[in-house]
Amino acid sequence: MMKPAKDSIDLGVIVGDIKASLNFYQNILGLEFVGTTPLWFGTMHRLRFGTSDFKLIEPKVLPPYGAIGLENQAGFRYVTFVIENLSDLCMDLQKQGIEFTVPEMEIRPGVRIAMVKDPDGNVVEFVERKLTA
Repeated sequence: MMKPAKDSIDLGVIVGDIKASLNFYQNILGLEFVGTTPLWFGTMHRLRFGTSDFKLIEPKVLPPYGAIGLENQAGFRYVTFVIENLSDLCMDLQKQGIEFTVPEMEIRPGVRIAMVKDPDGNVVEFVERKLTA
């Protein structure tokens, strides 16, 4: 059994256009840039959300893309950011022309979500949970 060293997980994403991906995750979504690290197969650009590192990997050679969309391929299909300002974020994303795969909606009492695509077509989910008394 694993013994956690921190209360979050990190995620690495191979990207096709590092400038577009850094713009999306850092400038549009607001993840904090941490640093760049050379890898044997490319360069890792680390961003931080809370205590999680979101690692954008710029490969030396871009591998082929798999199927895009939640239901089109097995394996990890999307990343979730739990946030406090879903409506404000959705309004900002709409103004910037970001494509929504799931518009802002309540999926059960007190839980609202929205999903968008990043520059590579990966699904990014935002979840806002309201505490009910």
